[in-house]
Amino acid sequence: MKNFIVIIGSLIVSIAFNFFLVPYGILSSGISGIAILFGLLTPFNIGLINFVLNLPLLVLGYFKLGKTITINTITCVVSLSIFLYLVPVTTVADNILLSSIFGGVIGGLGIGLILKYSGTSGGLDIIAILVSRKSNISIGLLLTAMNGIIVFISGSVFDWNIALYTMLSIYLTGRMVDTLHTNHIKLTMQIVTTKGEQIRKELLESVYRGITITDGYGGYTMEKKQILMMVVTRYETMQIKKIVRKHDERAFINIYETVEVDGEFAKN
Repeated sequence: MKNFIVIIGSLIVSIAFNFFLVPYGILSSGISGIAILFGLLTPFNIGLINFVLNLPLLVLGYFKLGKTITINTITCVVSLSIFLYLVPVTTVADNILLSSIFGGVIGGLGIGLILKYSGTSGGLDIIAILVSRKSNISIGLLLTAMNGIIVFISGSVFDWNIALYTMLSIYLTGRMVDTLHTNHIKLTMQIVTTKGEQIRKELLESVYRGITITDGYGGYTMEKKQILMMVVTRYETMQIKKIVRKHDERAFINIYETVEVDGEFAKN
């Protein structure tokens, strides 16, 4: 079901690109925007370019971010590349402003679905996460800066009117993504278990978050337990619960919404 929704989201994104953005030379955000740029300047298909540009980043993500997120991302990248290849480039609206607006909104709808059920759409997401690990710069700021470079390239290669339409489209895409995707919502997970060390090791290998561990004991059984506390995003909870249940079927998991995070959110 999850992969099916990711595929539907990819189809929606490809329609936004090939029906509204590409006919007017308007770029999108991320690697797909770079793919559109190369597709407009070369005879190669945008879908093929999108796949080629994402391929080394997927390999990097597999070794640095873990298998689960990478597999979900591969589904997104492959399906989007196929649809960009198959969906014909067609001018739906004869007005560039309308195309910018509807391309941005429809693209944001598709990307929002992809992120909601996949966790990452590949490309610049992977780069931003990896750079953020080595610095104090937030992922959001990194993505904004990289997309700003795409807008600048758009203005330099084509003209600044196109660059401004690109900026409008990227902004509307981001607003739609925020409406659908709740990845920005932070949750605190408390895991009470007798298998703390096994769970800790696998979580650190698979999830991009820090863990605080304290010792405790059951009030009724007096059995020694470990309490693992993590602040995570909503989409990570299912993966964490699977890891916990793999090692301890009887573990107690308490999840509640976090109002504010002040300090180191991601693990080093």
